[in-house]
Amino acid sequence: MTDAPNFNDYDQPIGPPLPDWKPRALPPRTPIQGRYCRLEAIDVERHAKDLFDAYATAPDGRDWTYMSGGPFPDFDSYYAYATKLAASTDPLHHAIVDTVTGKAVGTLALMRIDPANGVVEVGHVAYSPLLKRTRAGTEAQYLLMRRAFDELGYRRYEWKCDALNAPSRRAAARYGFTFEGIFRQAIVYRGRSRDTAWFSIIDSEWPAISRGFEQWLSPENFDAHGQHRAGLAALIAAARA
Repeated sequence: MTDAPNFNDYDQPIGPPLPDWKPRALPPRTPIQGRYCRLEAIDVERHAKDLFDAYATAPDGRDWTYMSGGPFPDFDSYYAYATKLAASTDPLHHAIVDTVTGKAVGTLALMRIDPANGVVEVGHVAYSPLLKRTRAGTEAQYLLMRRAFDELGYRRYEWKCDALNAPSRRAAARYGFTFEGIFRQAIVYRGRSRDTAWFSIIDSEWPAISRGFEQWLSPENFDAHGQHRAGLAALIAAARA
């Protein structure tokens, strides 16, 4: 059930008032420490070699099909790419550092940062084989969401991807995002047209989603072989219920 609409003096329906709303701060470049990983603003001298080596463990270039860059045939080409990532403030790119090895194994970014409206998007998600299907990979998403909602007080957190990118769409659903629709012929990239699938989490949904993440990431949710006992999507659904 949705709240009844408000009406103005002309008897027109209008959105709920936000009398105390103030623009939010820009995301800082400070690290975010988790149990399984740490997010750090990308620094080419600290992270580029680790990231190139991690991406090089993939058997082919399919992980870059839906990305704006890559694959990278040699370290110099990746170093030049990472230098551009490090210089950018929006997107604000983060390296995902494995707390066990101390090495960067993937990246993701906060982008389309809109402090006036409290809206931000997570994007440029590039997970190496060393990060996929790991606790650190899931925790990295949680840490960035937590910064946006709990630390900065943003109202809306977005996920967008090529509508044909089935793995990305499944990931968004697993992380608790709500599918909002397809923007047809939204952009041109890599010399081809892209329809973009839109997903979001809003602040009123975050407490339940956060509980689901925390339950999934708890060491008690994993058996002696490292397999999770309860799935993230199921835990989020239970928390929402």
